[in-house]
Amino acid sequence: MEEKVVKVQVKSIAQSPLKLRLVVDTVRGKSVEDALAILSILRKKGTETVSKAILSGVANAREIYSVDKGDLVVNKVTVDEARTLKRTRFGSRGRVSRIDKRRSHINLELKVK
Repeated sequence: MEEKVVKVQVKSIAQSPLKLRLVVDTVRGKSVEDALAILSILRKKGTETVSKAILSGVANAREIYSVDKGDLVVNKVTVDEARTLKRTRFGSRGRVSRIDKRRSHINLELKVK
């Protein structure tokens, strides 16, 4: 019997991968209901996007395999670096310094128990 897996990708999130990985590491390996409960308590900026990605995966699993939320587990989650926006800011003594606005991609994989 083949494994039932649902994959979700969220691209170009306006948050650095380092900060988003802190949120994702708390959820990895948990059941979907536990993961959503943890994300509702956690006070970080990235919790909203990660929970939306999980809910999107739940909706996909319901459509494809007709599985309920309680039967899903967060199997793999990775946060990769996306394109960095480069901005400039004027510094002291007539200099210009560069600001990197980092973005990230979330790759999420939900597995049926």
